[in-house]
Amino acid sequence: MTDFLTPAERSERMSRIRGKDTKPELRLRSLLHARGLRYRLHAPALPGRPDLVFPKYRAVVFVHGCFWHGHLDCRI
Repeated sequence: MTDFLTPAERSERMSRIRGKDTKPELRLRSLLHARGLRYRLHAPALPGRPDLVFPKYRAVVFVHGCFWHGHLDCRI
């Protein structure tokens, strides 16, 4: 498929895509915090850079759109 946007237009659109603090992530964080769960955010030292890290439980959470939307060809 041919890209119909100029490189400048493509760059402008891509710059608006958030990698952190997305609406689903903020909603999940709010729900978990309201239930008393405490976590760390975006741990760069861990593989895959998980969105939420629960050190107490040695668990992580990834809030990835490709997973939630069922994209079969995306690499998670």
